[in-house]
Amino acid sequence: MLDKDKLKEVVENALAETEAFLVDITVTPANEVEVTIDSPEGIDIEMCVWLTRRIEEQFDRDAEDYELTVGSAGVTAPFAVPQQYFMNIGNEVTVLTADSRKLHGVLTEVADDLSRIVVEVPTKVKEPGAKRPVLKNVPVELTRENIRRIEREI
Repeated sequence: MLDKDKLKEVVENALAETEAFLVDITVTPANEVEVTIDSPEGIDIEMCVWLTRRIEEQFDRDAEDYELTVGSAGVTAPFAVPQQYFMNIGNEVTVLTADSRKLHGVLTEVADDLSRIVVEVPTKVKEPGAKRPVLKNVPVELTRENIRRIEREI
């Protein structure tokens, strides 16, 4: 079976030359390897092929007998690593809270340690003197413990 730590090192070293970053690596007992990457510019097939070749240079398929898939995290996949939070500041996101509320809004702030995020959520607010409520973007501050999952809206 492939050494996951060595594979992670190879992938991170290769990606250090690019804007892309590692999201996840999965290695099954059957030696099926899945490498998931992301980038602020998005991931195209050429990037996946390039990284596949870099991995294959370090791990001989004949000696290791593995199946390799390199792919993008996907636009609607939940955020898994800090870089995904930071690269999505200013984008619309959906947050599923720990108490099962679904919030749709714009990600506006992320603490460096991900302990706190702020999402501006369109909310009906009654202005003083107004007859009807108006829709305003209200900042909602959430802690990491209050978030079950967060993903980009498309």
